[in-house]
Amino acid sequence: MPKPVSRRELIQKLKRLGFVGPFTGGRHQFMERKGFKIIIPNPHGKDIGSSLLARILRDIEISSEEFESL
Repeated sequence: MPKPVSRRELIQKLKRLGFVGPFTGGRHQFMERKGFKIIIPNPHGKDIGSSLLARILRDIEISSEEFESL
């Protein structure tokens, strides 16, 4: 299971993976890569928890080890 990360760190790592954004859309911002959209959690001053981060990584089909090495 991945360790919690800040929203800022999540966005930076997604950009390294080729995602662009974040863009405003509805209630949440999103980032996209080659037509694939991933929802970014709203900033609430806390880190993004392990379970939510694991779901995001599963959606973009990347392992937690690969994510942490970015």
